[in-house]
This record gives sequence, structure tokens and C-alpha cells, in this order.
Amino acid sequence: MENREESPADEEASAPPDRGLLHIWNSAGLSQQLCPERVLLSRPVLQVSLGEHHGLLLAQGGQVYSFGELLWRDLSVPASAPALEVSLLGKTVVRVVAGGFHCGALSDQGNVYMWGENTAGQCGVPERGTVTNITVPEPCSVSVVDSEVIPPAIVRVVDIACGREHSLALSAQSELWAWGSGCQLGLVTSTFPVWRPQKVEHLAGRHVIQVACGAYHSLAVVRSLPPQDYNTQNPPKKRERGQSPHCTVTEREEAFDEAHYCPLGVELTEAMKDETSPRRRGPRQRLQPGGMSAGSSPGSGASSCPFSDDGKSNTKQRSVPVTTSLGAEGHDNSLTLSDGSPKAHPSSDQRANKNAASPDELELQKLLEKLSGHSLEPRHTTGTGDDDSLSSHTSDDSCLSSTPSTDLLTSSYKDDSIVKKQSHDDGGLSGPYSSSPVCLEEVRLCLERENQALRGQKSSSLTNIHQKGITATSRRRSLPGTPTHGSPRRRHPCACRPSSAGRGQAAAQEEAGDGLPSLETEVWSWGRGSEGQLGHGDQLARLQPLCIKSLTGEEVIRVAAGSHHSLALTAQCQVYSWGSNMCGQLGHVNNPVTLPQQVKLSDGLRVWDLSAGQSHSLLLADGDCVQPVLLYCSQQQEPLSVRSEKSNHRQSSRQRSPSKTESYTVRPTMLPFCIEMGYISSVCSGGQSCAVLSDHNVMGFISAVHELASRERQFYCWLSSVRKVLLTPVCNRERVCPALGEACTHLFFSVCESFVHLSTLIGRHATSLSYFLHDMQGFDITSLPLLMHTEYFLETYKKYCSAVGDFQVMGGFQPLHKLSLDCLGCQQTALTQLCVSDQSVNGDVDLVSMLYWPLQQLHQYSRVLLKLAACYDVLTVEYQSLDQGSRHYESLSLSLLRRKKEAETTFLFWKTHSGKNTEVLRLPRRRVVCESSNRSLTPQNAGRFSNHWFILFNDVLVHTQGSIPSQNFFSTHHVYPLSCLWVKPVTEDSSGLYAIQITCPEESFTLVASTPQEKNKWLRSLNQAVDQVMGGGGQGSSPGMTAMSRTASYAFTADERFKDARYTGSWLAGRVHGRGTMKWPDGRTYSGNFKNGLEDGYGECIMPNKVLNKADIYQGQWREGKIHGFGKYKYATGEVYEGCFCDGQRHGYGMLSSGKLARTSSSVFIGHWVHDKKTGYGVHDDITRGEKYMGLWLDDQRHGNAVVVTQHGVYFEGTFRENKMSGPGLLVSEDDTTFHGEFSEDWTISGKGVLTLSNGDSLDGQFSGEWRTGLKVVGVYNKPGFEEPENKERSNLHRLGLYAVPADQRWICVFDECWSRLGCEAAERGERTTAWENIAVTITTARRQSPNLSRSQSKVLECLECIPQYGEPVTTANYDNVRRYLTKACETPHHPLGWLLETLVTAYRMTYVGVGSNRRLLRPAVQEVQAYLIHFYRIIRFLFPGLPDDGCILPEPLPPPSQRRRNSSRSDQGVVVVSCSSLLLPLLLPRLYPPLFTLYSLEEEREEAQYWERILQLNKQPDQSLLSSLGVQEKFWPLWRSILGEKKQIVPSSKDACFASAVETLQQISTTFTPSDKLLVIQKTFEELNLEIKPLLVGDYLWCMDDLLPLFIYVVVRARIRNLGAEVNLIDDLMDPNIQHGELGLMFTTLKACYIQIREETIM
Repeated sequence: MENREESPADEEASAPPDRGLLHIWNSAGLSQQLCPERVLLSRPVLQVSLGEHHGLLLAQGGQVYSFGELLWRDLSVPASAPALEVSLLGKTVVRVVAGGFHCGALSDQGNVYMWGENTAGQCGVPERGTVTNITVPEPCSVSVVDSEVIPPAIVRVVDIACGREHSLALSAQSELWAWGSGCQLGLVTSTFPVWRPQKVEHLAGRHVIQVACGAYHSLAVVRSLPPQDYNTQNPPKKRERGQSPHCTVTEREEAFDEAHYCPLGVELTEAMKDETSPRRRGPRQRLQPGGMSAGSSPGSGASSCPFSDDGKSNTKQRSVPVTTSLGAEGHDNSLTLSDGSPKAHPSSDQRANKNAASPDELELQKLLEKLSGHSLEPRHTTGTGDDDSLSSHTSDDSCLSSTPSTDLLTSSYKDDSIVKKQSHDDGGLSGPYSSSPVCLEEVRLCLERENQALRGQKSSSLTNIHQKGITATSRRRSLPGTPTHGSPRRRHPCACRPSSAGRGQAAAQEEAGDGLPSLETEVWSWGRGSEGQLGHGDQLARLQPLCIKSLTGEEVIRVAAGSHHSLALTAQCQVYSWGSNMCGQLGHVNNPVTLPQQVKLSDGLRVWDLSAGQSHSLLLADGDCVQPVLLYCSQQQEPLSVRSEKSNHRQSSRQRSPSKTESYTVRPTMLPFCIEMGYISSVCSGGQSCAVLSDHNVMGFISAVHELASRERQFYCWLSSVRKVLLTPVCNRERVCPALGEACTHLFFSVCESFVHLSTLIGRHATSLSYFLHDMQGFDITSLPLLMHTEYFLETYKKYCSAVGDFQVMGGFQPLHKLSLDCLGCQQTALTQLCVSDQSVNGDVDLVSMLYWPLQQLHQYSRVLLKLAACYDVLTVEYQSLDQGSRHYESLSLSLLRRKKEAETTFLFWKTHSGKNTEVLRLPRRRVVCESSNRSLTPQNAGRFSNHWFILFNDVLVHTQGSIPSQNFFSTHHVYPLSCLWVKPVTEDSSGLYAIQITCPEESFTLVASTPQEKNKWLRSLNQAVDQVMGGGGQGSSPGMTAMSRTASYAFTADERFKDARYTGSWLAGRVHGRGTMKWPDGRTYSGNFKNGLEDGYGECIMPNKVLNKADIYQGQWREGKIHGFGKYKYATGEVYEGCFCDGQRHGYGMLSSGKLARTSSSVFIGHWVHDKKTGYGVHDDITRGEKYMGLWLDDQRHGNAVVVTQHGVYFEGTFRENKMSGPGLLVSEDDTTFHGEFSEDWTISGKGVLTLSNGDSLDGQFSGEWRTGLKVVGVYNKPGFEEPENKERSNLHRLGLYAVPADQRWICVFDECWSRLGCEAAERGERTTAWENIAVTITTARRQSPNLSRSQSKVLECLECIPQYGEPVTTANYDNVRRYLTKACETPHHPLGWLLETLVTAYRMTYVGVGSNRRLLRPAVQEVQAYLIHFYRIIRFLFPGLPDDGCILPEPLPPPSQRRRNSSRSDQGVVVVSCSSLLLPLLLPRLYPPLFTLYSLEEEREEAQYWERILQLNKQPDQSLLSSLGVQEKFWPLWRSILGEKKQIVPSSKDACFASAVETLQQISTTFTPSDKLLVIQKTFEELNLEIKPLLVGDYLWCMDDLLPLFIYVVVRARIRNLGAEVNLIDDLMDPNIQHGELGLMFTTLKACYIQIREETIM
């Protein structure tokens, strides 16, 4: 306890702080003077909060101090020596709040600590236990837990507020939590006190900005819903569910005469008020921590039912049963008392609207009908406790806070379907809520007395008679307790608040997306309303939050709650007040008001902070100077003369209203001593006390911040007034369009829109600065919105200046002035008052100066920021940020002033040169720069008597001919857009002309100035204008050339090629150059690269075909305006060509696909093109006829040697002439019938020939007829003799290929294209350096122009961009580098080698897939692969000249000289032979493998069938039997085998047990592609076989073929390899010749011998 009472004065002495100075004083009574007391602390005070008789201080460092009457500790601590709260040390408190008789603190982690009186549960339940003591002497943590989520989560709190018997917490999710007692909690609950924080569900889904607590009511500032959602709350005609009928104040007073009831709230009769409130009537006694003192009620703090520790009431209790029954439509809706006398319902005049009920209304009515049978009899208690009202004239409150949630709806009334009856049921709710009812006669007498009192006091009723029906009907129509569209439950996601908890007054600084506070707010209130403090126009209580409709749209940014009155502060520095006005705390009229009413302030005062005490209000405002002033609303001591004059009036007043005193003025009074306090940053009130925090002006920093905030608030008030007085009335005028004209009307609305945007920004900024002042010690100066959102401010001012300038240029201010005179009328004086000194001339308002006046604020920003920067060292971050911001705003200020001058100059120019001809050039955004009316500029070689007038605008250069500037007449004019205009000075020569060269996309001309000065002037003006159009600052003053390369848009008019086309893209010196898009009116579009005015490079072109109603689409390379290079052309007919072009024609390699499979004619051609015709070797696949032609072409006709295969297996090779088979040829049918002879047409034989049958018989003679239909033969039939060997297949094979195109001549066009891409004219005719440069350029271009590349593809291209060391000799050391480069190059088609590989694969598959899968094409297919390797290797050797010839040995790298002697005696361990097959087959063959292996399989089909039959037969035998039959010696027979590490004996019946590892290895031969890989599999098989044989033999064993062959045959048999013959033949044909006679060659020979042995020999 001693530590707690220790004064800060005892701390270590230090210099008094300059910030956070605290002044406290008591509010004045009738005979008291206001006398502030300075509280001296050793550290700055960040925040102060006052309760009824105590207060809390938050000092720098998070330390909390208490002072005043600390009843929960039985202490009285003076404010001059506050006591430190030791238990909160180390908690880093960021916010403190004092309730009526309890305290709260908030840490930076969002934790809440409460202590003080806890009789109503306002301190919550401590975490350390569940004992609910009436006092909590030490701060205890109160956990706010969201139990709706799984698992339950701790809620982070950012703000708290406390009343007398309740506490509120605002979470980081902008949700509200409450605990304590009373209807001021806003909870749907029937149990009080509420010990643990509960969410206020009626505000769920809404963004709560700030909360405030009065004695028994609560206020909240809530962000408004978006317009589409907000409109649903208040539809124009239909009522929603939960709405109450609107009636004027007069109607409502008449209704109160009869029933004293408002359907928006809960009715509290006088008997209830007198008997239900458990409030103390004497002075509050000091409470002991564990009990209570004499005369105190254990439940004195509860507003509903008082409880002692055991949950029972200890006071005398009486209860008034109030039953609310909800009748359905058609029932008696009159108000009936116990005597049966009907009372008029206040809303009986609304019955006509019953039939127009909305669906929501019907839904609510059904719900109410279900609940209409329930009644509630709340228990109300009275006791002789302490008086909770410290003012003798403060009225008492009451509330039905014990109403269960199920009956909240029954406490509300809807339309006419409400019937209030006296309950005849003596029962009630069980527990503490049930009691015996009061005599019904007492209730009737109480109601009659109440009605009589209201009739006598109608003139001074709590319902404000000054607020007429218009204001009253604007109240929110919503049932408390009924979720409406205005309060959705989790319907709209809430924007999260900043993470810094406990911002004090800055807690209301809610960020609206861009970091600035929102002005679109609403004020919600709930709790007791007996003094009208809820602001709903009545004195009824609200069980749940309800929006104060009259404050919606008023931009409320802060609320404060006194004991029984409320205050609201708007962004326009206006204060609204309502509630009790017994002491003049409302600051306007002498009687209380129930609707918010604006406080009357003296001119020039702008309030920016406020607070409310028990019976006073304290306002902080801007005055005439920068230093803030204090305004006070309450009782004050008046001069003696004034008091004597008012004595008689006071006496009569007391007789009329003995409970009132009227010793106050209507307006708030300024406190003179506030000047001596320094710069006040915040105010606080509580009970009968006031407090302020102030700062000393050190180095002018504080005054500069206050000046910035004060000017911004003044500026926003001015903007709001202009908007209200001028812009809004004119915009709402019906004649605005005829008066201003269509063009000016549109511009005027643009001005209004930009004005509103600027005004909103300034309002939000001013509000943010007010928050900044409240917590200036906790903010960094670099977080000023002017610095954080500089771009936003600059852009807003730019748009506003442009809008006003455009309106001025078009001459809109003159008709606007006339229209304003018509619209404003008597308000013209108000507009004049808004004018600054230079904005009115002879009493008339200068609208131009008025609307330009906001631009001066930019200079003020710069000046104040510079002041702030002077307070810091130049090397600090703060100085740099402030100085940079100052320069930004000053630069923009000067720039906008130039724009203003340009607009004025342009307006005068059009005014001087007005006329129909010039009006075509008059545009809102166009500004005049200079003009040559004095003949200062003329075209070169112009006629002597011709008239030329040049006008330079900010966007175009206008040249008029035949013009007379003085008469505003010209015959023709040309407009040159500055974006496509190039200016170049012409060097002065002997001619003496001062010329300027002008270049445009379609013409060029030279202008001649009269003097050198005139030339420089025009050159500078032109360059600046062009620079500004292109996005530069336009500040270049030295004459010179503007950017030759730029991006612009231009519409061609005269160019023959681009006539009427619009181009958007890059330019170079007046010509289209770079990437861009050209669009023609007929629909043609080109998008791609240009060079020197023509398409050049990669581009995409769309060319509509009007006949087919489709478009041709080309994607590929262009050169000099024509399609040139590789590309893809999609024709409107459906054909697709992908290949090479030359001068717009198909030339070189290409593939043409015609039609689709579903059409009658479908074909694919791949081959060589010359001048758009098929010429050279090509493959034509006629899909419709099922034929494939592989041969030579000439002028789109088959001409030359060729091979034709059909889908029926017919093979033909021969010669073609003019698209027909003509001359000798060879035809082979499916059954091997062969004809070799003369052909005349397709499949037509005519002439001599030999027909050989499949059995070897032949027919030699003259043939005629078609092969498919029948032949006529005149010849000799030959049958071979028996002694002749049968070798017909071999003879046929020797004859095949006689007329086919040689393999090395088939795809020359593909390789030529690859050489061309490398920059070579022909094969090996080019510079190697150029080739590598072309490769690098191609790769780089592909990376830039292919945005959809995958990550792996980008990595490959990145590696290939680096040119390897191609000039070095290739040795065994760097050979692998070459191989790796080739592997990567072949992975991407963007590399020339990769494109070559991909194209060859495409051509190969087109040839030998489908119909081309004919077994007689095997030899040509193999030869074609070998030809690929040869041609490909030539290109590789050209790129890497260090590679040796095919089949040569790679040299070893030369060792260093020191090692040459050491290695000279060593023999070579091995050599590396380089061949095209070993280098390129691993790259090529895997992609060609499917069609090639298919041909091998077809060729070996018969032999394979024999082989497989033998395999199946041999595999039927067990292992030992098979080994024996194959002739394997028994010493090689395995006796044991290992299975999972366990040895098992091989029995005679075992199968697949011997040499299992060798068998499995050999089976892998089918998974490889290249011959080298297959040979490695064979080698591994031998190694595995040798490993299994070694344990069976003693010593080294040297294999002989007689032993090896039978053993390997066993392995082959058990391997069961399908198509082994195809595998063997593929290896035999394509294996590297260099290894045929080595070890691998012998192993392959063994496998081949095994295959032949198995296939041809009969094994018993």
C-alpha cells in the first residue's frame, strides 16, 4: 500500500517535461471560479481520464497513476501527488479509462485490466478466480474470448470505455464487447450482471470506430454501409420489418398525452422509475474490499435486479407487471388499462399502410405473433442506497435491463398491431425475476398522474418542441432487438483496425483503405433515455443499439457522453448536443432536447475535440490564432449586476420548475486562462472535474503542427460551405444544362466531382491531423498523411486544377455566374461572405478566383513542412522526409499556378479570336502556347501574298492558310498532333534563313522565323510542348531536339499503304519503328515489329475475308513490309501453312494442311516450296484417298522420281511427269507380287514389263490395263527349276529403291533453312562469328517475346545465351562440354539446332507414320536417318571447327610442360572416337524411334512369328531340362538360388530360377532407344552371367564360344523378348562402325547368333 501511495515527486529529480503537461480543475458552481491546477510529473502525460470522483493518468513509459477518491481502497489521493499502480508495471499500458467508480487499462498486446467497484459486474470476473466481489482493489486481467469460433480465441482489444455500471471494449476486428449491468450494454440477455465480456450482436458485421459511455447510456461511431446496402434500410415507400411509423413531434406529444409511449423504445412508467431503480439516495460510502459499509446496498450498482453474494436480494422489493402482447392484424389495437378505458394509440393514423406491408414486415409479424403469448414481469427493486447523481437537479433513470432476449421483441411495437393490456397473471419468471404484483389500482393512478403532468408541461416537455416534424421523421426506423438490414449479423466483412492497441483518442482513427479516416459515419446509441440522451426524439430506453438518423451524413468523427447528455463532433468542426441541459451543458437552449441540435458557436471558432462531464461540457477549438482555446458549457459565476437583474426571473423560474437552475448562457464560453496553458492537445471531463493536456512550443515544432491542423480544418470548413452554398444548389437546378450549354454542363459536373473528391480528402486529412494532435507523442512525424500519401494528394489537386481550367477555357464561368444569381437569391450574401479579399469585386463574387483558391493550400503545405523540417538535424530521416515533401508540394503549387495562367491565357485567346471557324479547334483540355499572328513564322517558299497563321497548342500545331487573324477567318487548316511531330533546327547557312525543320508521319516542311530570337522562341516552345505531351516535365529551356524515339498514336490519312489506318506504338524520327499495332478500317490488324515505316521482324496480322466471312491469320516473320521468314498462316478456307516465306510467298521448307478428316478432301503436304508452289522433294499424304506420295515436285505437280504407298499395302516407285505415273516403274503388292515395267498414267500399265508372282513364277511380255481392275498380257510365263535356290525376297530387295529419291537429297530445304538462320547463304558459306551472333540474338529475342515460357524453358534459354568457346580444338577434356551444349540446344525450338531437330522429326513422322508404315520403306527410312546424321554433323562442325572428321580420334589435351616428361613413358589407356552416330543419335533417335521400330517390326514379322513360337515351346521346360536340351555343361548349372537373402536349392522342377539376374538385365533392352544403349545392356548381361558362373568354377576360366553360346541361348529364352529380331536388326544397321569389331561387337554377334539359332533350328 505504501508503494501505491508513493508520489512521483519522490522519484529521481529530472527536468520538467515540455510535452504532456497536465492541468486539472473542478467545474465552477454558482459561487466558484474556474482555477486550473498544474500537476507536476517527472515524465510527460500521454493520456488522462476522469471518473465521478477519481482519475487516471497514463505517463510516458506505460506507467499508470491514480488520484481522487479511491473508494475500493479506502484512500483519498490528491491530484498533485497521484499514486503509481505498481501492479501494472511491465504491462506497457497504452490506454486508461475511468468509469463512474471503476477503472480500466489497455496494454499494447490488447489485454484489458479492470479494478474498482464491481457491484454491477463492470470489472468482470478476474482470471484468478470466480469470486464476484463487490470491489476489485487491484488491476485484474479481463479476458475477451470469442466463443463463436472453434477453438475459442482471445480477442485483441484496441479501445475501452467505462460508464457507471458497465464497460465496453472495441476489438481489432471493430466489434463491440460489453459487460456489467443494464440496458446500456446492448446485449440480448436475461441475466444480470454480465460478468464476462459478451459481443454486442446488434452491431456485428458493422465497423465500429469509437465508443463512449455515459452514466447509463452508450454511444458508438460506426462506419456507414455502402450505398447499395444502406438503401435497403430505408426504402422510399415500403417499410421494412422492425420499422415504426413516423409521426411528427406534435403528433408524438399528443400520443404521449394519452399513453406516454413511443414504439421505438421501452416504456417506463413513473411507478417504475420510482421503484425500479436501485440507486443510492445518500452520499456514496467507502467500500471495504470484502464487504460493504452501513447504509449501502449490496446491489447498489445494478440497474436491474440487485444481488448480494448469494444471489438474493437484500432490499424490500416491489414489482410492477408490465405485459406487452402483440396482436395480429385485425385485432383490437387500442391501449386498454385495467378499468377497460381505451386509450388512443399514437400511430393510429398509419393504419392505411397496413396493406402495403413489405415481405420483411410480414416475416416479422409472423415472428411477433408466435411470441405474442409470452409475457414478462420484471422484478424491480428499490433500496436506500447512495445517490448516484452528484448534481442535485439531475433526473433519475431507469431501465428494463432484466428483459430476457426472447421478450425483447415483445418490448417493441410495430405499426398498429400493438395492444397493451394489464396482465391478469400473477405469475412471473422464476428466480429473482418473480415477485408478487403491485395493486393494479396503483398502476392506474400512476399512469393518470403521469399523463396529467405531461399535459401541464407540454411546452417544456422533454420532447424538443423546436425540432419539427421534418427532423423527427428523419429518425431511424428500426426495432431494438430486431436485426435489420442496417445491422447485419456477420453479413459484411469488417476492415481490420491498426494493430497498435490503445490509441486513446486516436482509437477513432479508422482506416478506410488508404490510411485516412472515413467520414461516412453513423452514431448509434442505446441504454437509458429519460433525459433524451439517446437522441431518438423521446425519453425511452433502448435495449439494443439504434442509429441516430439525424446525424447520418453529418460526418461525425467523435462522440462524448456525459452522465445524462451526449455530444458529437463533426469533421466540419460543428458540435451537436442532446440530453439533459439542467446546467447548460448542451451549449444552446435552456431546456433539454431529445434530438441532436447544433451548438451555437461564435464566428471563427472551430471545435476539434470535446469531452462531457456530469453536468458540463468542455470543447477545444481553433480561434483567431494558432493556439487552441477552451470553450466551457455549464454553470458559471456571473457579475453581481447581472445576477441582481436576473434574481426576479430566477425566482419565478424556480417556482415553475424548482428542480432547474438557469445560471448559464446560451453559447459556450471561452476560458481565458487557456492561453497560459500552452498548446492544448486534448481535453477530458468527468464528474465535476476537467483536465487538459498541453505542450510547450519547443523550437516552433508544436505551433507548426497546430498550424497545419488548424489551417486544414479551416480549409475544409470553407470547402464544405462552398459546396453547400454554391455547388449543390446549382447542380440541383433544373435549368443548369440550358443555361450552361451541353459541353459546359458536363465540365461543370466534372468540376463538382473533383471538388467533392478534394473536399473529402481535405476533410479526412483534417480529421487525421486532429487525431495526430491527440496522440502526438506516440506518432512519428514521418507518418503525417501529407508524407505518407503524397501521390494521392498531388493527384487529387492536379485533377481539380484540370477540371477548373477546362471549365474556364470553354467559357463556363460567365453563364455560371448568371445561373448562381438566379439560384442563390438571398443566399448570395452567404456566398459573398465566403469570399477571400480578392474573390469579390464591387460586391460580386469572382467565381474564378473562388474555385482556384484551394490551390493556395499547396503552398501552405510546403511552408509548414519546411517549418517542421527546421526542427530536425539535416542528417535525420525526419528532415529528409519533411524536406522532400515540402519540395513536392511547392513544385506542384508552381506547376498548377502555371496551368492556371495557361487557362486564363487560352480563354482570352478564344475570346479575342471567337468565331465559327475557330470553334472547331476549341477543346477543354487544349491550351494555347504561342501563335504567329504578326507573321513571325512562315513556311519556306511561301507565296508573297499568301497568309499563314501558326498556332501552337499544348497538344497540336495548327497551320491555317488564307487566314486573317484580325478577322478570325481562314479557308483551310491542318492539325499536326505534337505526339507525332519532330522538331529539328536547321543549321544557319549563307542563305541567312532562321529555319526549323518539322517532320510528321506523312509530310515534312520547313518553317522560317523572322529573327533569331523568334526562332529560338518557337524552337523552345515546340520542344517543351512536345516533351510535355510525351510525359516529360516540359521544363527544357535550351533549344534542341526532342526525343527521336517515342511511343504515340496516329491516324494516317494520305499514306498509300497505311491510308485511314491508326497506328499505336513506337516511332523513330517520324517513321513507324519498333513494336506497335496498326489497324485498318476494313478490319485488318497488324501487331508486331516495324522498321523504317514497314513491317519488319516478328508480327501477327489478321486479314478479314469478306467472301468466307472469316479472317486469314498470320503469325511469323516479316521483312520490308512483306511476309518473309518462318511463320504460320491460317487461311480462311481452313488450310494451315507453317513454314518459310519469301516476299509474301511460300518459299523453302513448309507444311500445308488442307481440310479436316471429316471433310471430303483432306491432305497434308510437307516439303519444299518455290514461289508459292511445291517444287523439289516433298511428301503428300492424301488422307481421303489413302495414298502417300514421297518424291519430287515441280510447279505444284508431281514430277520426277517418287515412291507411292497406299493404305492397301501397294508399293510403287518410279517416275512422274505432269502429275502422272509415266515411264519405268516398280510396283509391289501386299502379297509380294511385283511388276517392273512401263506406266502411262496412275496405276495404268502400258508397255513391256515383267510380272513376278509371290511363288517365284514370272510373266515377261507386253502389258496393258489398270492394276486394280485387270491386265492384258502378251508374253512368256517362266517357272524356276527345282535345282535353283529360292531367293525371291532378296532379289526384290535389291530391286527396291531403284527409282526413289536418294536419302541425302530428300530434305535439303530443311537444312538450307537452318543454314539461313545461322546467317549463311548456303551450306558452310558464311562467317562463323556471324552464326554465333545470330544464335545469341535469336535466343534473346525469344526470351523477350515469349512471356508464357515455363521456368525450365527460361533456364535453358538463359544458359544458351552465353556463346561457348567454339574456336578451341576439341579434346577429350572439353568434348563433354560440346555434348552438353548440343543437348540443351536441341531442347528448345528457339535455337536453330533445336528447330532443325524438331523439323526433321516432324518430316520423318509425316513420312513413315500412317499409310507410310509399309515394311518396304524400312531401307529408305534407315538411309534417311543416316543422311540426317551426316548433314547435321556438317552444321555441328561448322559451329565447332575443332571437332574431328567423322570416325576420327579425339586428341588428348596437352599437359603442362612440367608433366610432359613424367607422362611420356605412359601408354595410352584408351582413345575416344568421334562419329556422327555417337554424337547425334542420342539426340535424334529417341524421337524417331516409334515409326522406325514399327518398320523393323513389320519387316521381321514372319521371322518374329517363328522365333516367338520357339520361345513359347522352350519355356515350357523346367530349368535343368532346358539347360540339358540346349547342351549346357552341368558344371554351369546353378544348384542354389538366393531369395531375400535365403539360399534355396534348385530342384529339377524349378523354372526361372537359374541366372535370374542376367535374364532381368537382358529384358531391359526393350526400354532403350539407341544402339549404344542397347549394346550396354548386352554387355551388362554378360557381366551378370559371368558373376553367377564364377562361384561354380575354380580359378580363372576363359570362355569359349561352345560353352558360352548354349548358356546365352538359355538367358535369351528365359528373357522372352518380343520383337527381338527388330532389336537385333536396328542395332546392326545403326551401330557405330568403330565398335563392330571390338568387344561389344562380339557380344552383339553372340546375341544375333542366339536369335538365329532359336528361330531356325528345331530343338528337341
